[in-house]
Amino acid sequence: MPDKLHTMPEPTRHDAYPDALIRAILTQTRTIALVGASASPVRPSHLVCKYMLSRGYGVIPVNPGLAGHTLLGQPVFGRLADLPGPVDMVEIFRNSDAAGGIVDAALALPVLPKVIWMQLGVRDDAAAERAEAAGVTVVMNRCPKIEFGRISGEIGWMGVNSRMLSSKKPILAKTGSQRFSIDPR
Repeated sequence: MPDKLHTMPEPTRHDAYPDALIRAILTQTRTIALVGASASPVRPSHLVCKYMLSRGYGVIPVNPGLAGHTLLGQPVFGRLADLPGPVDMVEIFRNSDAAGGIVDAALALPVLPKVIWMQLGVRDDAAAERAEAAGVTVVMNRCPKIEFGRISGEIGWMGVNSRMLSSKKPILAKTGSQRFSIDPR
């Protein structure tokens, strides 16, 4: 009988990300194309879109069924190729089976995004390899809303262990109450 420890898959660099990388991505990103955006306020993609907008990011919803409409005051586009200009990040809010095609569409843009971010539960290692070969940073199975809250310390207000200890005074967001930021926007 084989030893179970030796039959488990080797961890890859996409199983964990350094906090410094996540912080750098969230600090340097200004525009996000959110593929799979939903008009339903109870869907996670809608909540993430709303949160990221409230934190100063430019979010461009992408959904072929909503193209031509607006979502949270933002015009919705049917596909990445229809975007009016370059984006810093393509966030994939679709299942793993669809991720490869979306990554390929992102790699076909006239200006490559700096980051392709796949939401919680979304992973496509082959697509990640293609993107990284083109010089694009890839994050898989993570949520930028959760990571922003964790790194800023905001998520700690809800009793969640952020794995971040600091004696530094948090950066308060410019608008609203009880909002932390990772960089003054």
